[in-house]
Amino acid sequence: MKINTGIKILNTLAGVAATVLLLSSCGSDEVKEAAAECVFPDAPSAPAPGWICDEPVEGIGVSAIGIAEKSAAGHSFMKNMAATDARVQLAQQMKVHVQNLVKQYAETTGAADTETVDKVNTSVTKQITDETLVGTKIFKTRTSPNGALYVLLGMDPAATTAATETALKTSMQNDRALWQQFKAQQGQDELAAAIANMKQ
Repeated sequence: MKINTGIKILNTLAGVAATVLLLSSCGSDEVKEAAAECVFPDAPSAPAPGWICDEPVEGIGVSAIGIAEKSAAGHSFMKNMAATDARVQLAQQMKVHVQNLVKQYAETTGAADTETVDKVNTSVTKQITDETLVGTKIFKTRTSPNGALYVLLGMDPAATTAATETALKTSMQNDRALWQQFKAQQGQDELAAAIANMKQ
């Protein structure tokens, strides 16, 4: 009788131990899963900071991530290559950003028809050049376990607005007739400022 009772107690203890072990392993998996929400693209098993996965960073208006593979040329070379990569992507993002502002302005003011808005967008995006992106800077860098260098390049909100306004004004100077058709009642400087300062 005592032996049966002892076996039951051992079985119960073994069951409890198995349950605790199972729960602790689940918790461990959850922690690993939470830590690995963002990983380095070249090292998928290594957790990475959120900005590498395009999470927004406070104080940056527009940003892009550049990558440079590990190189015998050294860290400075890799940093320049990663920044160049990011700058190309940032120019594309600025084009989309400005296009959205122009469309938003046209919708809220009833400024022009769809065809004119599309022409204006095309005109403006041609003006997003390296000169427009002068206000960019590297905010963060991180090296992956495999040696690739990641940089976060961007512009703060004030620089973003200034770059947007510069692109708009340059476009207006190059195609005055189109811009007058877009919004004839307002001066070009006022129009550029109004669009650039819209909710970003």
